[in-house]
Amino acid sequence: MGFALLLGALLAGGAWLVWRGRRQRRLAFIDGYRFHPALKRKVHERYPHLSEAQVERVFDGLRDYFHICNQAGRRMVSMPSQAVDVAWHEFILFTRAYQAFCDRALGRFLHHTPTEAMKTPTLAQNGIKRAWRLACAREGINPSTPLQLPLLFAIDALLNIEDGYRYSLDCQDRTSPLYGDGYCAGHIGCASGCGGDSGGDGDGGSDGGDGGDGGGGCGGD
Repeated sequence: MGFALLLGALLAGGAWLVWRGRRQRRLAFIDGYRFHPALKRKVHERYPHLSEAQVERVFDGLRDYFHICNQAGRRMVSMPSQAVDVAWHEFILFTRAYQAFCDRALGRFLHHTPTEAMKTPTLAQNGIKRAWRLACAREGINPSTPLQLPLLFAIDALLNIEDGYRYSLDCQDRTSPLYGDGYCAGHIGCASGCGGDSGGDGDGGSDGGDGGDGGGGCGGD
């Protein structure tokens, strides 16, 4: 009996080490991936006011999105940024490169699914909440009492994206330029946008209740 338990523990430990190694390789691959210059030109064509460094920042946001998809497991993750969503959509059009990227970065294909195609509004709400929690965790931000916005939620405002999504830390602050016009980071839900079903682990938290407005963008299925 003792031997069987020991053998089971060793096998479980070995499986965990294999899983951890695979996960670390995927994350390192995302960090080191070099997006094709044509993708950056496409983003610049859509937003010609962006500098080269700002376009690179958009692709930093795309890396962040792929990272949180890895963390979320097969749970829907909404895309909080319009600019990053544009970059992602252009990447998908490079079908072979995108397929190869998904295989190595996620272990599965990550589809682009509009909100209209999702089953229920609640699914989209859960997706933006999950994106918020994981983006905050990635940058060491307290999701309940944030002092700043994570990149994916801040980038559209930072880069002055005209059709972008803007989030406010304090929805009660009447002096904020976003008061009454934007999404509240303090109680994120999702009334619009898109969602994703990603590959990897669970996100380590519950979905939480409804409340507030949510971000937009797209996710995978």
